[in-house]
Amino acid sequence: MTHPPAPAGGEAAQAFQVDLRGVVDLLARHLYSGPRVYVRELLQNAVDAVTARRAHEPDAPARVRFRGVDGGGLEVTDTGVGLTPDEARELLATVGRSSKRDLELGVGRAEFLGQFGIGLLSAFMVADRIELESRSAVHRDAPGVRWVGHADGTYDLTVLPRRDDDPVGSTVRLAPRQDMDHWLDPGTVAELAREFGALLPLDVAVEVPLGDEARAWRRVSEPELPWRAAYADDAARDHALARYCERTLGFTPLTHVDLEVPLVGLTGVAFVLPTAVPPGGGGTHRVHLKRMLLGERVAGLLPDWAFYVRCVVDADGLRPTASREQLYDDEALLVARDALAAQVRTWTLDTLRAGSALARELVRTHHLAIRSLALVDDEMLDLAAQVLPFETTDGTLTLAEVAQQGGTVVHTTSVEEYRRVAPVARAQGLLVVNAGYVYDADLLARLAGRRGWDVRPLRAADVAQVLDRVEPQRELELLDAVDAATSAVRDLDCEVVVRRFAPADLPAVLLQDRDDEHRRDVARAVEAADDLWGGVLAGLTAGSAPAPARRLVLNDTNPTVRRLLAGAARPEVFAAGLRSMYVTAVLLAGEPLRAQDAATMTAAMTVLLDAGLGPEGATGATGTVAHEEEER
Repeated sequence: MTHPPAPAGGEAAQAFQVDLRGVVDLLARHLYSGPRVYVRELLQNAVDAVTARRAHEPDAPARVRFRGVDGGGLEVTDTGVGLTPDEARELLATVGRSSKRDLELGVGRAEFLGQFGIGLLSAFMVADRIELESRSAVHRDAPGVRWVGHADGTYDLTVLPRRDDDPVGSTVRLAPRQDMDHWLDPGTVAELAREFGALLPLDVAVEVPLGDEARAWRRVSEPELPWRAAYADDAARDHALARYCERTLGFTPLTHVDLEVPLVGLTGVAFVLPTAVPPGGGGTHRVHLKRMLLGERVAGLLPDWAFYVRCVVDADGLRPTASREQLYDDEALLVARDALAAQVRTWTLDTLRAGSALARELVRTHHLAIRSLALVDDEMLDLAAQVLPFETTDGTLTLAEVAQQGGTVVHTTSVEEYRRVAPVARAQGLLVVNAGYVYDADLLARLAGRRGWDVRPLRAADVAQVLDRVEPQRELELLDAVDAATSAVRDLDCEVVVRRFAPADLPAVLLQDRDDEHRRDVARAVEAADDLWGGVLAGLTAGSAPAPARRLVLNDTNPTVRRLLAGAARPEVFAAGLRSMYVTAVLLAGEPLRAQDAATMTAAMTVLLDAGLGPEGATGATGTVAHEEEER
C-alpha cells in the first residue's frame, strides 16, 4: 500500500482502522430497517452477477438458489459472472470498493442494483462467518477463489485449483450469529425472498422442508410483471390484478388504473381503495427498482390529494436512497410524480364524467379525495360542483342542483352554524348548504371566483328576512316589551326582535352577522388605539355604525315567549327570563359560553328561583320557618 508523502516535520499519513462490528451495528441501527434486508442484499448481488454474465452470454442461465445447510446456516448460489482471484482481492480486501470489472465487461452501473462489497457486508448482521466461493464465467481459464470473512474484520483468501467441470458463478455460505439463527431458517428465507424478489426476471427458488427429511424447491419469483402479462381478455386481466392486489396490499380494489412513465422506465398499476381513508391517511406505495422491491411503504410517488389509491410500480430510472428503502428526491422523481398524478387525475375525471355505477361508488367512497383535488384543479372544481353531495336544508344535493333551485348558493362555514339555522331555515323554505366539513368552505370559496357562480356565506339577514313578521297590530302591542327586552340584553352585545316561525316549541334562535361583528371589533380597536392609529382604523369603517353582534329572535308562536312578553312579570323577572333565553339560544347554537354568559345564566337562574320559591327564609307553610314556629 502506498501512502502520501509525510508533511514537513510530521509523520506519514496512516490508513483508518475500521471496527467491522461497529460498522455492522451502524448499518443495522441507522442505515437498514433491520436484519431482514440481508436477503435483499444477497439477491441484489446475485442479480448483478447474472446481469454482468448476460452482457457476454445473452443466453446464460439466470438462477438463484437458497438452501439451508447443516448447523443452521444458509447457502446462496447464483449462475452469475463469478470472480477471478484478482477480482476477489479488489472487491473484498476493502469492503465497499467499486470494481473495474464493470468497465471491462462493457456494462454501466445503471444496469446494476447494488454494490457488491456493501451487500456482502450486510450479511454480518445475521452471520459470524461469510464464505464466498466463486469461478469466473468470463475468464474460464482462471482458477476459482474462496474468500472467508469473519465478524472481527479479518478474512482469508484461497485460490482454488482449476477444474473444467466446475460450474461458474458464486456460492455464499453464512454461519449464523448467536441468537440470529431464526433469520436463516428456510421458512423465513422463503418469505423474505418472495417479498424482495417476487418480480425479479430470474428463477429464484428456496429449498424448504416437507417433513420426514424430504425437501422441495419452491419458486418465489414470477416470470412476468402482473400488469404486463398476457391474459385471455380484459375480464381475466381485471380478475388477476385484483387477486394480485389482495396478495400484496391486503385489500380487494374498487378498480385499477394502468400507469406508465417511459422517461424513467416506469410501469405499474394504481389500485383504488375500497373504503374511505382520512386525508393524509395514506400516500405510501409499493415500489420496485429494476424489479427488486425497494419498499412496501414508499412515500413521495403521488401528490397528497391522491390518497385514495395505492400503487405498485417498477422503474429503471429512479434512484434509491442509501438504505435502498425510499426514493431519492431528484428531478427524475419529480417527472415521475407529475406524470403519475396526471394519469390518476385523467382517469378520475373520465370516470366521474361517465356517470356509471363505478362513478357513483367513487363519489360515495372517496368524495373527500375529490374535494381535495378540486381545491387545486379548476377542471375538477367544475366537475365536483356537478357530482359531489352536500348536506342542505332541502336534503342531499349537488351544488349545481342548489344553484338551479335558488340561483345563489348560500352556505354556512361551520357545522354548528348550520345546526343553529337549519330548523328555522328548513321550515321557512330557505335553502342553505352545510359547508362546515373538511375542504367544503375552501371549495366554495374557490367556486365563488368562477364565472357564472353566485356563492356567499350565510348572513343573519338571510334568516331574519324569511322569518314571518308579526301582524302590525301585534307589533304595536309589543313595542314597549321589545324595547325592555333589548335593554335587558344590551350589555351582552345583543338586540331583540320578535318573529313568528316554526317549530313552535323553539322559543328563540340566536343569529350572528360576521360583518357587524367585524365592525364592532374595529370600533373596539379604535377606542383602544392612540389618536393616529385610531384615525386610520376609523377611516376603514366611516359611515357604518356597528350594530349589535348578536340578534336574539323571539318566537311569537311559543307560549312561554307570549307569556313573558305579556308584561305580567315583575321587571327583574322579565329581564332574568330574557337573559335565560339568550343563554339557552347560545347553547343551542353550539357557541361556546363566554365568562360573561356563564355569569348571566347564574344570575338569571337565581332571580327565577327566588321568584318561584320565594325569598330566602320564607319558604311557606311547609318550609323551615313554619316548622320552627310549630316547635316554639
